[in-house]
Amino acid sequence: MLAAEDRVVLLQHGGLDSLTGKTGLAMLRHRFGPIVAVIDPVHAGGSLEGISGIRRDVPIVASLEEALPFVPEVAVVGLAPSGGRLPDPVRRDALAALRSGLSLASGLHTRLGQDPELCSARQPGRWIWDLRCEPEHLRVGQARAAALSCQRLLALGTDMAVGKMSACLALVEAAGRRHLPCRFVGTGQAGILIAGGGVPLDAVRVDYAAGAVEAAVLEAAEALPADGLVLVEGQGSLCHPGSTATLPLLRGSQPTDLLLVHRADQTSIERLPQIPLPALQELVNLSEALAALGRPRAVGAPPRVRAVALNTSRLGEQDARSAVASVSDQLGLPCTDPIRWGGERLLDAVLNSCGE
Repeated sequence: MLAAEDRVVLLQHGGLDSLTGKTGLAMLRHRFGPIVAVIDPVHAGGSLEGISGIRRDVPIVASLEEALPFVPEVAVVGLAPSGGRLPDPVRRDALAALRSGLSLASGLHTRLGQDPELCSARQPGRWIWDLRCEPEHLRVGQARAAALSCQRLLALGTDMAVGKMSACLALVEAAGRRHLPCRFVGTGQAGILIAGGGVPLDAVRVDYAAGAVEAAVLEAAEALPADGLVLVEGQGSLCHPGSTATLPLLRGSQPTDLLLVHRADQTSIERLPQIPLPALQELVNLSEALAALGRPRAVGAPPRVRAVALNTSRLGEQDARSAVASVSDQLGLPCTDPIRWGGERLLDAVLNSCGE
């Protein structure tokens, strides 16, 4: 429901320098369409680059009233607060946005479209988009994506929040520079808001999760020629004891190629340090073995890990280069930090695999 040309104002209250604002920060970093203002009373009047490191010229204001002169069309909740409840200051600006004739988009678990006060404030012709809703007309996965002629790359992470979405979007940008037909399938709230559509995987009943991914991949591929590329945002991790997202993504997307995403020097699950990560080569082997299952006969060679996207955000320049070289030597695979240095090397690894 969020079109690429829609003029967005982000409701980012206190989230410009906090993990709670990761949805809005991802949009600021990766959305191609216009973001005309950011509402964050804590940082009003400040520099976006100075606060967040994101090089984008967007004014930071204190309220919806101050954002209106920038002529926004859609207010987007940029926060992912614990429990998924809309904080009171954000609610006030969301209500003001609707009363001022804006539409409202949210990826929270709380359904804003079911809130009587917000619904009564919505103006004619405007909408409230709760993207974290299970799609209608779900089917059980049937490996239908395996019949597609286009390449399909799935990002697999060693942990939560290591940069799976960012790596995919860096590849989208690299593909755009080469005029390569490419579509991105968002599977989490930030990815869906950036892409304007996708499948909210954590809102889908487990029996239908693979089918929901399958439907989203088939829809993305409709607009692509035979030599196009579908990039599927990964969720969760095979290594995390609380994550179940990887298998339906593998089954639904029927990938032709895999991208391993890892944070440099991480040796355990970040929020569960008692859970060690396996050696990267072990994880590559396991990922390829799982991806080889649940595939129709005669659909070509099983998927392989083609490259590694290494998150080096916590390292200085020299240490980052050393970490990339070490992982590449260890695995014998192309490796880079696509946010730091662009996604071209990863894209080359995927494209060079075509026909293997």
